[in-house]
Amino acid sequence: MPISSGTHLLYTVRLGDTLYTIAEQLGTNVPSLVQINALYPSVTDPDRIFPGQVLVARLPGMAEQSSVLYQVQQGDTLFRMAERFSVSVDMLAGLNQIQHPDILRVAQLLFIAAFVYEVEQGDSLYRISRRFGTSMSELIRTNRNRQGLSPDVIYPGFRLVVPLPSSTNIVVLEPLPGTRIAPGQHLTGSARAFEATINYQIRDAMGRFITEERAVTAAQGAPAFGLFDVQLQFDQSPTTQNGTLMVYTRSARDGSIQDLVEVPVTF
Repeated sequence: MPISSGTHLLYTVRLGDTLYTIAEQLGTNVPSLVQINALYPSVTDPDRIFPGQVLVARLPGMAEQSSVLYQVQQGDTLFRMAERFSVSVDMLAGLNQIQHPDILRVAQLLFIAAFVYEVEQGDSLYRISRRFGTSMSELIRTNRNRQGLSPDVIYPGFRLVVPLPSSTNIVVLEPLPGTRIAPGQHLTGSARAFEATINYQIRDAMGRFITEERAVTAAQGAPAFGLFDVQLQFDQSPTTQNGTLMVYTRSARDGSIQDLVEVPVTF
């Protein structure tokens, strides 16, 4: 499953831009931009771009984790970006340490809770959405104004931005959905939780507990968002190839599960 490592930028084309000037500005190259964004016949005229079009560019560096940055445009608001990228406004502000949500700077770079997947031969948006536990509408909304994407056809090599699993107060950054997990692997993310306490458990596809509920402490408690990082533990071996990692809080009032985030995984 070709999840694309490294940092990627969602760049909105401006008047006067060319693929060459964009590549030079971002430290990449034209062939990479063409392939990642499917800028070739029969998708579009060769190398054609236009103002308002959104391109994905792989930024220089060899970061192992797949991550996404978004460059703020004139007229953007935190609410609109949160809606587009399937995350809560408070979460988006917390991930970027934004103290004043009403104040954004044009060209400001924001970390988006998402990763990048490189389309393979035979893929469809439906299959990709099922694999990563998201919806087709979320994929289309996240990648809007990208010329190489349509609900019916996607092209091998096209890099698709996929929202990470999240709830209002929890986002799981690692492991990425659809990837293999094993004991000792890190579970990381950000959460806004009472007394900084969240919980996780793992079940296989038959509903058997691979990991009974375990508590995790985030770096900060509510009302702040705190990062968490813990090594996964298994209580027994899975009996199926697929399963679900569940991350959540429990109500201080009645102990019920709240802010549940479900991450599809393999073993």
